[in-house]
Amino acid sequence: MRTAGFARGLLAAAGIASLAACTDTPAPPTATPQARPATLKPPAPAPAPDPGPSERSQNLAAYYTRVEASLVAQGLLRTDGGGQDTPYTDTDLLRNFEAIAFRDEYARNRGLIPSNGRERALRKWTGPVRMSVEFGTSVPDAERDADRALVRRYAARLARVTGHPISAGAGANANFNVLFMGEDDRDQAADRVRTLVPNINPASLDLFRRLPRSIHCLVIAFSDNNDDHTYRRAIALIRAEHPSLLRKSCVHEELAQGLGLANDSPRARPSIFNDDDEFALLTRQDEELLRLLYSPRLKPGMSFETARPILTQLIAEQRGGPS
Repeated sequence: MRTAGFARGLLAAAGIASLAACTDTPAPPTATPQARPATLKPPAPAPAPDPGPSERSQNLAAYYTRVEASLVAQGLLRTDGGGQDTPYTDTDLLRNFEAIAFRDEYARNRGLIPSNGRERALRKWTGPVRMSVEFGTSVPDAERDADRALVRRYAARLARVTGHPISAGAGANANFNVLFMGEDDRDQAADRVRTLVPNINPASLDLFRRLPRSIHCLVIAFSDNNDDHTYRRAIALIRAEHPSLLRKSCVHEELAQGLGLANDSPRARPSIFNDDDEFALLTRQDEELLRLLYSPRLKPGMSFETARPILTQLIAEQRGGPS
């Protein structure tokens, strides 16, 4: 049997090794080894291998991949900006602007508690918007260049649409920080937000640490200390676990909302400011909403009643006359 023959071979080899040990004794050393120089540093330990994303992060990535596939299969997450099947009138545009620009989706400083549609005054940026892109340690290098390019292109588009100075790549001078971070970067995200806004309220900070799975991404805009209706800083969080289309959709919606279109409306179509997920990317109506918001004739702090006649005139000029 093969097992028996293998056993005899081991025994014979052991006998040879024993004989060699008895007949080939090494000579004692003739010189004392030199002492290790005191200035010689021991080699640095090898870096620990990257463990990769946690199981929780992997599960979340798989979940969002299924979500994207399901939405696309239903004809949702459209990228065409709207067409003949999505007409809207001047009246629709005015109504949607009121719902989206003069109301908040969530109550201020209260986390994810809905605002119940309470009207508020107009808010927007008056100074330049300087965006920067930052990454959690879990985000692979291969994805970072694509994310930077996405934000840079979109910032340029927002600048063209609004006529407002908006740029990306500001670095330390940024006032609109776009964080691509995942489940494994929660503490890093909270620390970064606390550094950017030291006096942030606990409910807002907690969003970055414990964002529920149902919330794909978020943006929080902060008012100027001397003017509650003028934005001075915004922070957007884009989940690193998102597949490409959901990732791009989050960038489009959150960066536009951070400019002042803070609410969603079920009647807005075609629009990304609608929770029905029909459109993934900024639509032609969304561009009109942004153009209205950044008209110099609309001032931060205006009520809708004050802004209504101005908006009516702007819409007529923008769309070539009444509908």
